[in-house]
Amino acid sequence: MPSAIRITPTLLLALASTTALADGDLMTRSTLTGDWGGLRHQLEEDGVRFTGDYSGETAYNAHGGLHRSARYSQNLKLGVQFDLSKLYGLDNGGKVQLTINDRRGNSASEDLVGNRLPIQENFGGLYTRLTELSYERTLFTPALNVKLGYMAMGNDLGGLDSGILCNFMNAGFCGHPLNMSGGSGWTNYPNAHLGVRVKYDLSPSWQLRVAAFNVDPDSNGNSSRAWHLGPKHTTGTVVPVELVYKLQGELPGEYKLGYYYDSSDVKRIGSDEEVSGRGGHYLLVDQAVWNDQGSPGRSLHAFGQYSASSKAASPFTKWYGAGVVLYKPFASRPKDTVALGYGRAVPNPRSRDVLEDAAFNAGQQFPDIDSAEQLIELSYGYQATPWLNLRPDVQYIIEPGAFSGKDIDNALVVGLQVKATF
Repeated sequence: MPSAIRITPTLLLALASTTALADGDLMTRSTLTGDWGGLRHQLEEDGVRFTGDYSGETAYNAHGGLHRSARYSQNLKLGVQFDLSKLYGLDNGGKVQLTINDRRGNSASEDLVGNRLPIQENFGGLYTRLTELSYERTLFTPALNVKLGYMAMGNDLGGLDSGILCNFMNAGFCGHPLNMSGGSGWTNYPNAHLGVRVKYDLSPSWQLRVAAFNVDPDSNGNSSRAWHLGPKHTTGTVVPVELVYKLQGELPGEYKLGYYYDSSDVKRIGSDEEVSGRGGHYLLVDQAVWNDQGSPGRSLHAFGQYSASSKAASPFTKWYGAGVVLYKPFASRPKDTVALGYGRAVPNPRSRDVLEDAAFNAGQQFPDIDSAEQLIELSYGYQATPWLNLRPDVQYIIEPGAFSGKDIDNALVVGLQVKATF
């Protein structure tokens, strides 16, 4: 790819130094590049909003796994949103979103540990691609919002709107339960497909979300499809339905109950026969359990995740996750967080049977391993400036070889996540 598109920590530092010369409030402004001499604010007033962010994740395997070493991965996202009401003076003209994404780096999970849950949530699809070209507006009533175009399902469904789960670096927590995309046509960012999403506010607290997306496995992670909006080979349609409840008050909460169905015909695990359709369901919770009355903004939230997918066709049938996040751990650090989470990923017994049969046919002994990969993660989010977050991170991975059928020692991984908003 052109070197001008790539961004590294060195380039990030150079960009910060350059903008600091033009604007003296580097440590206090909301974005790294500032207001561009007032141009950025004026463009937004006129209906054009530019966004951009960078994340870099370094992980070092200190014990267990496969090898002692470190791996780095990065994600760069650039976007522009056009508010058609402001641009053309329309009444409820809607918004157009264009987003481009670039990923580079190496995987600590693949190279160093051998586990299934990606240690770096920003690893995967290492090329430049179009990740969204969509149109969104309210329709008939302010309670009904429709979005259609080329986009990732996971941007609007399957995750917690509060963003609590991205206080972690492992993809098992950050984003969405991975068995949803591992065993169906569900796609999470940056994989995008053609689709439509509808949100309807049933009341101030209740919302219904329904969507339909094209299923095109051949385009996922395929660099030759990076700029193709249309599918290469459609296998079906995936339809998620999600009910959202948001609790208001002193201890707010968010609850999501979802179901999805993929109409694709796929091979049954361990058999040459096909199964027609596959689906799953999930429950996601984010609930404040404590607020410090003497220090506004200081609170403790508990979260929970449960997701189950098709036993016939999904290699990853269940995910359980739970944890806590403390916001404003110190009075002098109002934007910092401390997060502790536990997750358990359960392989499909059919997949294990396939691995055991393959070992038997090869005359090899199958290792005596547990039935699930487990994850314990502790992180501290240090908000160095309004636009820069540094997150030291520790992950302990139990039974890394649960999905591969390999006897791999439990791994201790230490890491650092860097996030910057342009």
